[in-house]
Amino acid sequence: MGFRLLLLLFLASLSAIWAQNVEDDVIIVNGTEAIASTDTNYICATIDWWPHDKCNYDQCPWGSSSIINLDLSHPLLAKAVQAFERLRIRVGGSLEDKVLYDVGTLSSPCQPFTKMVGGLFGFSKGCLHMDRWDEVNHFFNKTGVIVTFGLNALYGRHEIRKGVWGGDWNSSNVNDFIKYTISKGHQIDSWEFGNELSGTGIGASVGAGQYARDLIKLRAIIDESYKNFNPKPLLVAPGGFYNKEWYNKLLQVTGPLVVNAVTHHVYNLGAGVDPRLVSKILDPHHLNKISETFSSLEETVQTYGPWASAWVGESGGAFNSGGHNVSNTFVNSFWYLDQLGMAAKFDTKVYCRQTLIGGNYGLLDTTTFVPKPDYYSALLWHRLMGKEVIAVDTSASPYLRSYAHCSKGRDGITLLLINLSNQTEFKLTVQNSMNIGLNMDEKTNTNRKSFIHGLKRVVSWVGSKSSGQSFFREEYHLTPMDGELQSKTMLLNGKPLQLADSGDIPNLDPVLIDVNSPMSVPPLSIKFVVVPTFDASGCK
Repeated sequence: MGFRLLLLLFLASLSAIWAQNVEDDVIIVNGTEAIASTDTNYICATIDWWPHDKCNYDQCPWGSSSIINLDLSHPLLAKAVQAFERLRIRVGGSLEDKVLYDVGTLSSPCQPFTKMVGGLFGFSKGCLHMDRWDEVNHFFNKTGVIVTFGLNALYGRHEIRKGVWGGDWNSSNVNDFIKYTISKGHQIDSWEFGNELSGTGIGASVGAGQYARDLIKLRAIIDESYKNFNPKPLLVAPGGFYNKEWYNKLLQVTGPLVVNAVTHHVYNLGAGVDPRLVSKILDPHHLNKISETFSSLEETVQTYGPWASAWVGESGGAFNSGGHNVSNTFVNSFWYLDQLGMAAKFDTKVYCRQTLIGGNYGLLDTTTFVPKPDYYSALLWHRLMGKEVIAVDTSASPYLRSYAHCSKGRDGITLLLINLSNQTEFKLTVQNSMNIGLNMDEKTNTNRKSFIHGLKRVVSWVGSKSSGQSFFREEYHLTPMDGELQSKTMLLNGKPLQLADSGDIPNLDPVLIDVNSPMSVPPLSIKFVVVPTFDASGCK
């Protein structure tokens, strides 16, 4: 027994040693020019239509979070939205193509969504009453929301075979709705047409040619209705999953200046019930797969619609309401922040998170309205990361995800560093490529250790601004409470992010570190690092 105990202790000590892996690496930032850019209001969140009895996997996580019944008077809701100062909210989701607007002359009664066998996603048509629409817009106006609204694109069509819809879109209800919206002075930044009808569709699909012709009709309605407005609301479409041939044809048929933003949806973690969600989130190879979609969509827009921009119109990670005790916990921020960084590199202008509230993936708790970890990740991105995306190269393993932007509203750059490894701490030297007289293309052919050593020896990482003076960088280090990856409490620099007694969002204060001191990212943690002294000519 004594020997076995000693052996166990020895193995435990070895495990502790292995868990303290330290890897020295270099990050090279090219601040001479931006490689892509986002909109100022890149961060976006959605509010859906799902009623309380929308259920998946024997769970019904939506409660009263629909745009129809959400408690807009809840003080925490207003405070959470106002913390962004200008948050884009996209109103839309699976049931938007079955919504009737209670204005003008309708061909069928305007009733609430109810369960219905054979209905789209198992529900009947639903209704948006205009007094509720007025209430929603009052809330949006009070809290400074930028509004993107998804319109019913199936109205007037019929199902020609299972899941495939044909016939011309009946624009009368939308036309009346837009005119009502204008008459009330409600400010709409952009109108989106349809939800997940592209390609083979989710629940329903419409051919690209038909969809394009209907978009031309909607463009004419917007132009006529807003003829005395400048600027007019944007037209965004199709709000579905990217299908290369379908998207290419859509832009070819619509032609120039019809669609302003091409929206697509991302659920690259799979089903919310998948027991491998956490392992997928922490697998860099799995995270990288979606880059092919971003790249292909970027090519589609450049080739067939260079007048338009690319948006992620909806992204919740795991579909069917998200993953219970995953999407609403700290570990999901590894996926979410990596998505924000990756999408921006492919010139994505807006990234809408499913959801602001509702389902397991809401940024706010459906019942209490208390922010979840991803809310704070979104808020930090919004406050720290500027529009311009800066190129980053690194010698580190794929488990260190690194992104850089010009800092928001000030000099220098902000780094986002995500450590997916459960045992390696990355110690980093950040270098400015402006000071490197070295062909970076030859890096892969150079011995890694000598390459790192050479860079540390000859290069100043903050450029010419640091000589003879003392400067500081800001660090925002994100970890889970008690080291539990599936904790619903996030720590910022070791302190829990919790609402004040008044319900106010806590201060997101950094720690100040001497700019020339080593930088480290411990295992399974995330850091935003703001370097105001970084000499980045592309940010001026």
